[in-house]
Order: sequence, then C-alpha cells, then structure tokens
Amino acid sequence: MQLCLQVKALSQPSTSNPVHDWLQAYFQGEAAALPPLAQPKTQFQARMREALWAIQPGKVMGYGELATMLHSSPRAVGQALGANPLPLLVPCHRVVAASGLGGYSGGLAWKQWLLEFEHQHWADRVADINKMRGDL
Repeated sequence: MQLCLQVKALSQPSTSNPVHDWLQAYFQGEAAALPPLAQPKTQFQARMREALWAIQPGKVMGYGELATMLHSSPRAVGQALGANPLPLLVPCHRVVAASGLGGYSGGLAWKQWLLEFEHQHWADRVADINKMRGDL
C-alpha cells in the first residue's frame, strides 16, 4: 500500500495557524517549535506527553517499556495512546508492540509510513529535534 500526502499551498501565509505551519515544516523536513497545545487533563497524560516527546523521531519504544517508565501497564498505555487527540504533535506512532507495530488511530500503513519518513528525514538531527521540542 502506498500513501500519498498532499500539502495544499494557501493563497496567504498561514501566520494565524501555528499547527498548520508546524505540520508543513515537519513534512518538509524542517525544524519548527511545537505550537502551543492545550494542557493535559491528568498527571498521567502530562507524563505520557513528556515521555513521547523524549522519543527521537526515527526511533521507537515498546508499549511495555513506556508503561514501565510511567509506572503503568502496557494495556493502559495503549488505551491512552489510542485516545491521543494530537497523534503527530504528541507522537504516539513511535510506540510499538513487542511483536510488531501495535495499533494506531490513523491505521498501521500510516504508522509505518510515519516511522519510515522520520527515519529518513529526522534521524541523527539532534539539534533540529531539540528545536522542534522547544522548551519542553
């Protein structure tokens, strides 16, 4: 299965939409600081966000490993990741099962594409990755 991403050019610069700007930079392989996000509703969500942001683009972490870091269970982590309303900005696609990709709200083909894209365009770019994360 081949995925196609089409980015439409806007007639005006998108200065009023920081999420659009971040996504456009991300898919062009350019570093941009994350736009302001709503605060997590729970302490668990806050810890999970921080843990997900710590996984470098192009790298993965297992559900079990993330669960251990968060003092939780792999099932609870999987459910929380599935409820992530911002799957690219809070990169849950970087968490995989012990025996494969695991799940993803956008579908496994999209998860695989994102992981390959990040590996190609973002691996070994520590300075750029730190810029993307901002003051996290």
